Amino acid sequence: MTGSIFGEAFRLSTFGESHGGGVGVVIDGCPPLVPLTEADVQEDLDRRRPGQSSIVTPRKEADEVEILSGTYEGKTLGSPIAMLVRNKDARSSAYDEMAIKYRPSHADYTYDAKYGTRNPNGGGRSSARETIGRVAAGAVAKQVIRTIFAPELEIVPYVASIGELDANVDQATVTQELVESNMVRVGDPEMVEPMIELIKATRADGNSIGGTVGCVIRNVPAGLGMPVFDRLEADLAKAMLSLPATKGFEVGSGFAGTRMTGREHNDEFEMNDGTVRTRTNRSGGVQGGISNGENIYFRVAFKPTATIMSEQHTVDNEGNDTVLKGKGRHDACVLPRAVPMVESMAALVLVDHFLRQRALVGEA
Repeated sequence: MTGSIFGEAFRLSTFGESHGGGVGVVIDGCPPLVPLTEADVQEDLDRRRPGQSSIVTPRKEADEVEILSGTYEGKTLGSPIAMLVRNKDARSSAYDEMAIKYRPSHADYTYDAKYGTRNPNGGGRSSARETIGRVAAGAVAKQVIRTIFAPELEIVPYVASIGELDANVDQATVTQELVESNMVRVGDPEMVEPMIELIKATRADGNSIGGTVGCVIRNVPAGLGMPVFDRLEADLAKAMLSLPATKGFEVGSGFAGTRMTGREHNDEFEMNDGTVRTRTNRSGGVQGGISNGENIYFRVAFKPTATIMSEQHTVDNEGNDTVLKGKGRHDACVLPRAVPMVESMAALVLVDHFLRQRALVGEA
């Protein structure tokens, strides 16, 4: 199975299945002498793990990371970093029926169609449990950015909407502390309780619900990104759309910009303390595929979780029409746990472009 490697200068390969022995990641290209301990990685994994609140899947996994290689006395060596999280609360019996019946809107049929085989337990490789490796790698990426390139850089993702509920988030001031202060991870305190109630009501109905995650990246230097195929926003889009359950990505004004004229949409330049700045930021911090020094902001759309606890029509692997009701432990809404995933993927894109910029001009 190809397709498990991400990045150019900072490359990672994730491995493992939802109900296998464990999941993890191997990173190649991390510079040496970057402070890194298991505690640095565990902090982000704790934000991603199941069972952390009453509105996420109740699967009980501590998701304790083991760094197997690539560090010595708390610093990176420059050699490949391997990290492993062992699965400890797998319940494969919940998936016996799904071994022959395809879950609607899941990857069961497409994996069979492509490979002629699949691991049905928990979705196997298509499970969101694969993102443990990404979040672990993202923690390393953030350490590299802080230590070598831009200690002042901030990546702040937040839940922007769930279903028909839209949060009112000020991208200029929203903080990670505010986002992490509530179990939904919404950037608007007024929407915490309404969103919690919506998720609980949806789960009680045997259903699921989607929404969007917004993200603002502050203090990004101008010059990151490449022209044409490796545009910064193109790499961000690929990173975000590679996450499970994603269905849309927009940067800056996004689709709303199509309703504007050029006069309305253009970001005029001005000098500010000797630095080129823009008076507005409808470009979302990226122009011509390269960062311009303004805040980068984007939004990612997540569909409702595919596995629901209601009976639906489907077919089995022998082509027979049948019905299937979901079993096992699943999120009724992926948005709260998607926030650290979005943050990690953004960090991975940025560190890759920081390293590529340094290779190109000798500094970044």
